[in-house]
Amino acid sequence: VVERLANKLMRGGTGEKTLGRVIRTKGRMQGKKTKAIRVVKQAFELVEAKTNSNPLQMLIHAIVHSAPREDFTRVTHGGVSYQISVDISALRRLDMALRNMALAAIMGSFNHKRTLADALADEIIFAAKDDAVNSFAVKKKNETERMARSAR
Repeated sequence: VVERLANKLMRGGTGEKTLGRVIRTKGRMQGKKTKAIRVVKQAFELVEAKTNSNPLQMLIHAIVHSAPREDFTRVTHGGVSYQISVDISALRRLDMALRNMALAAIMGSFNHKRTLADALADEIIFAAKDDAVNSFAVKKKNETERMARSAR
């Protein structure tokens, strides 16, 4: 799980507009796995220093709180497209949670004085506490589940 989080950090930016802006990191983290693993290690040290608890356990709690249970998909039937609610497999839940946490860390450190490790540590702590106000991953989970509920 930790290695998958490091893999999610190796991206070139947000791609589409996220939170009103497009972030392109110009390949600063793409393919640099040792750098990504170092960032995750520093983030775990910060989590342990701030909360006095096991950082791996905090990561597991963060994944549980930020992984959506249901999603929606677009179906076209007779020329009319509409959304239907679908359940999510365990692997996709894990991927979505890790992707949202990594994206929150990248957005939190881009053009700010915070380091990527600081932003990742804060996101893990807030997601582990199920804080929907401060955690981007928990916010995205709630939004996805709300959209799926309305598509039932």
